[in-house]
Amino acid sequence: MHDDIPLTLGRVKRVLEERIRPAIHPVSLPLDIQWHELPGEPIAPAEAMGLEYTDYSVGTIWGAAWGTTWFRLRGTVPAEWSGKRIEVLVDLGFDKNMPGFQCEGLVYRADGITVKSINPRNQWIPGVDVAEGGEEIDYFIEAAANPVLLDYHPFLPTTEGDIQTSSSRKLYTTRRMDLAIFEPEVHELSLDLEVLLELQAELPEGPRRMRILQAMDNSLDVLDLQRITETAPAARAELVEVLSKRADESAHRISAVGHAHIDSAWLWPVRETIRKVSRTSSSMVELLGVDEDFLYGMSSAQQYAWMKDNRPEVYARVKEAVAAGRFLPLGGMWVESDTVMPSGESLVRQFYYGQKFFREEFGVTCAGVWLPDSFGYSPALPQLMSRAGFEWFFTQKISWNQQNKFPHHTFNWEGIDGSRVFSHFPSMDTYNSQLSGEEVARASRQFRESRHATGSIAPVGWGDGGGGTTREMTGKARRLADLEGSATVKWEHPDEFFKRAKTELPTPPVWVGELYLELHRATLTSQHQTKQGNRRTEHLLVEAELWAATAAVYAGFEYPHNEIDELWQQVLLHQFHDILPGTSIAWVHREVVVQYARVTAAAEAIIASAQALLVGQGDTPIQLNAAPFTRAGLRTGSAAAVAELAPATDKVTATESADGIVLSNELVTITISAEGLITSALDHSTRRESIAAGTEANLLQLHQDFPNMWDAWDVDKYYRNQVTDLRELDSLTLSTDADGTARVLIERSFSASTVRQELTLAPSSKVLQIEQVTDWHETEKFLKVAFPLDIRAEHAIAETQFGYHKRVTHVNTSWEAAKFETSMHRFVLAEEPGFGAALINDSIYGFDVTRDSTKAGVMTNMRLSLLRAPRFPDPETDQGIQSHRYGLVIGADIAAATEAGALLNSDARTINGANGFDPLVTVEGEGIVLSNVKLAGDKSGDLVVRVYESLGRRAAGTVKVHRPVAGASAISLLEDPLEGEDGVAELADGAVSLALTAFEVRTLRFKLKG
Repeated sequence: MHDDIPLTLGRVKRVLEERIRPAIHPVSLPLDIQWHELPGEPIAPAEAMGLEYTDYSVGTIWGAAWGTTWFRLRGTVPAEWSGKRIEVLVDLGFDKNMPGFQCEGLVYRADGITVKSINPRNQWIPGVDVAEGGEEIDYFIEAAANPVLLDYHPFLPTTEGDIQTSSSRKLYTTRRMDLAIFEPEVHELSLDLEVLLELQAELPEGPRRMRILQAMDNSLDVLDLQRITETAPAARAELVEVLSKRADESAHRISAVGHAHIDSAWLWPVRETIRKVSRTSSSMVELLGVDEDFLYGMSSAQQYAWMKDNRPEVYARVKEAVAAGRFLPLGGMWVESDTVMPSGESLVRQFYYGQKFFREEFGVTCAGVWLPDSFGYSPALPQLMSRAGFEWFFTQKISWNQQNKFPHHTFNWEGIDGSRVFSHFPSMDTYNSQLSGEEVARASRQFRESRHATGSIAPVGWGDGGGGTTREMTGKARRLADLEGSATVKWEHPDEFFKRAKTELPTPPVWVGELYLELHRATLTSQHQTKQGNRRTEHLLVEAELWAATAAVYAGFEYPHNEIDELWQQVLLHQFHDILPGTSIAWVHREVVVQYARVTAAAEAIIASAQALLVGQGDTPIQLNAAPFTRAGLRTGSAAAVAELAPATDKVTATESADGIVLSNELVTITISAEGLITSALDHSTRRESIAAGTEANLLQLHQDFPNMWDAWDVDKYYRNQVTDLRELDSLTLSTDADGTARVLIERSFSASTVRQELTLAPSSKVLQIEQVTDWHETEKFLKVAFPLDIRAEHAIAETQFGYHKRVTHVNTSWEAAKFETSMHRFVLAEEPGFGAALINDSIYGFDVTRDSTKAGVMTNMRLSLLRAPRFPDPETDQGIQSHRYGLVIGADIAAATEAGALLNSDARTINGANGFDPLVTVEGEGIVLSNVKLAGDKSGDLVVRVYESLGRRAAGTVKVHRPVAGASAISLLEDPLEGEDGVAELADGAVSLALTAFEVRTLRFKLKG
């Protein structure tokens, strides 16, 4: 009898595809169509509807890349369709395999109210629920001709990713724009059969599967293929019994939430994301209105803000749905940002501005962080989430690991300071679920905590402009709510899921440290100017806040709250996980560079205005220090007159010979070979050599870089198999400055590119600083710079937000071997007992470390990742002039590396004025670092000060405000008051005493007198 199974399955699949689904809309009539192709950028809908339209015929090509075409669809419901439900069907020329990555449309009524979007898997528009005949249909469609860039592998280089280089040929041909009858019973029959067909495929041989197969056979036996509408009810009746069998009490519980992961920019520019958000939100509000159980969740305050500013008619409907508890703001962040590369202050602001928007607009405070798609997660995050008041964390991306399967789905994640956050990964392994039988079965089968916990989350819907959740998905959810042989499905707010999961898992498993993604490792290096702009602007904004707050308190400066907020929000947008990682099209990164320049100019203007007020008018050179460490005798946030240059007591001795150049000051001696490579870096105090014997440092190395997939994203381990050492030298020049600083200029040419390096050693410094300018014209190459160190380091110690984390340098297990390219912020340190050396930088995030054998034992080879040249999605990635600044800190420990990295990222400033001034805030205590000084966001005039412990151990100290203080308290990262003892800050003589644990971040609020 089981031999009949293939016959049944073949029969059901063919009838479903060829007869039933087409019969959902059995009769259609063409509409009268007119169109207007915009010559440039999109315009407001009200303006577009008033344009002159001309006749259009279906089948006519339309839409050059990135263009917008407005269609007007009109028709009259025939009298003979009385009593029927009427819909409009539109196919703009979709490729059904690629929802979200091609043309899209947003439908408007003639009165300007949005209806819903149309997409490859969602081509219908509601017309008339019950027709009488004679109703007039009148719709406008704003159609976006976004080119298909994410085509099937291989990803080919394309110039279509920028409107400045895209072709003018038209891309799409419409297939239909019809008025049609919709048959609800046929639609329901199609979903009945689809759910059962997918369910039986996941069941073992047995009675349940056999009865489903028989029921489907019985259903098709009574279905007249020439009279599908009339016989669909009878066919459905044959399926009632198998569809009504209830799930087992122990069945896995799926908490579904409608979802459409919309990248804030990626294979489209920001301006197109604004429209994608409005399209999808329109469809989701429409679906909420017809399915009373459905819930839809959307993250990213930035995307809501775009709707508010650009599509207020959509935003008004969203606000109503939020108020009704159906449209769920999620995540509490400004965007779904990268979390590896942004600074600690940037992540604080992601939470601060995200939650601020949700509170002010909706009265909602998000309980959890929703980040399904970022490329790995910093170990500093658990503390930051906790101190921002979040209770849970959700992601999915770690299931993409190439080598090692993550061992948990629901667990506690522990960060560098010991903070833990309750976390969940969906066992379905997707954030674009369709609620297919295979997905639902996988969720149950793979769930790692099933001994104690009952369920998992399923984000359901097409993303990236694919339209979100469809009526087919909600129809499946109804059938899977309580169905024998399946996990159960219920629309549920993630907050409710996490509350239940915490109860079920009072002692969950614990994962300690970073959530490293074993994929997309090259995102630490691609699009260097984007990364450089991020690092520089996030530091500049912290500096602007410092000087503006100091000037406000000392000199009555009007603190520019609104401007600083807007600048931060621009920088936070660019930290989105397909912008900062360098994986977007050329158009995106071109605009990002322009915006960074704008932010830089605005921040510099704030700094200049505040400083000018602080120092007064005069001609005396005044030096100011914004770095969190003392520089030239100046403390953080202070300024003093610059003394006349006196003869340096420790000028660098520079000796040049045929063998190279030797630079020496009282602390270190550095030898540079005739090839311009560092052969020795001697620390005088320990008499230790930093460079491994027989090796050379500052060696530029060029690798072939052609990953198996995802060009801008990935670097595969085999890239190391091909390497070219760049030794050829064009010139080597020595010079010295008046203050005794020695400079070595090195110029090299290779392939089609050139490199100019200036190596600088200053008096009384243990840092050899390197400024590099590369004219980069390579293809599919990876440029690194190597420092083989005479150090047997058990760990590479890399700075992360508000601290550092350690990674072992061995590859004993597959987990360590997978981390062949890793992240840092301003420094990475190699250290053994008694001696260490660090590499610092001002715009580099990627590095690798290997343990290499030498005659003397084991050396640690640390390499900074400088430039790449992938060709997809931007074929011109990193081409042209690129600059880097990095350095070798000789004889370093963590404290020295932290200080040197911070100083490199915060340049000293000298301006003319009348007087210096003392810092507004000072911090005392070994290892305690001042992170930020600003005025409170509520515009109360209170001072907010943030510090952190940087050395990874307990610390005691003080934070002192040098103005009369009326009171002080500890607050959250959102600047909310803390309850009980957590909010206490004992104040004595304007100072608060601190007792910090390792890597603890503490935020204080001071109420100033007067």
